[in-house]
Amino acid sequence: MYKLNVIQIPTNRPNQRKQWQDEVSGNADAKWAAIVDEVRRVHEEGRPVLIGTRSIEKSETLSRQLDDAGINHQVLNAHEVEREADIVAQAGQSGKVTVATNMAGRGTAIKVSEGVADIGGLHVICTELHDSARIDRQLIGRCARQGDPGSYRQFMSLDDDVLREAHGREKSERIAKQGEERDRVSPQFASQTRKAQAKVEKKHYRDRATMLHHEKERKKMQREIGQDPYLDSAD
Repeated sequence: MYKLNVIQIPTNRPNQRKQWQDEVSGNADAKWAAIVDEVRRVHEEGRPVLIGTRSIEKSETLSRQLDDAGINHQVLNAHEVEREADIVAQAGQSGKVTVATNMAGRGTAIKVSEGVADIGGLHVICTELHDSARIDRQLIGRCARQGDPGSYRQFMSLDDDVLREAHGREKSERIAKQGEERDRVSPQFASQTRKAQAKVEKKHYRDRATMLHHEKERKKMQREIGQDPYLDSAD
């Protein structure tokens, strides 16, 4: 956006993060069921699990399903602001299951407890692609920090929000209809969903570029008429 040079800084220690194959479900119900199954399997191994959701509503939906499955867990969303840092800090302890929205707990390090690294480290579950791949990377980056082992998996479904945002209501409904009667679909749909995410990112980029252009034009006009573009800007 600002045409600045970027320098990539290498990791402090070798990266041991493992990507598990994407899981694509036909619909949201099948996706949540698959997520609960994965949480149960990893939890039984004693590994901590961090599950990222796009909204408070979805974090609470998943929480109810984990309760039904008898899986003890913590929910971290806007309703738990006071305990946010403490919940995130404990998310790396053996057997911990934490459900969080994408904004929750950022800036708080998750350190795995003794012995967790020996059994694979923290496992991160991404329940849906976000409008920006950067947010997905931030969630994934919560595991396997500072040379620790860790793993993650991206879950998707044919009725995910990002598809509607990319293609509009009519086309996204046609895509969703393909998965109404199928719990799992071909992994090739994962690449289609990522392309939809890229389309949304480009739209947001164009919106920001347009806003930046108008801002530059406003400042230019104010200078030409003798106004200070900062002191004389409208509230």
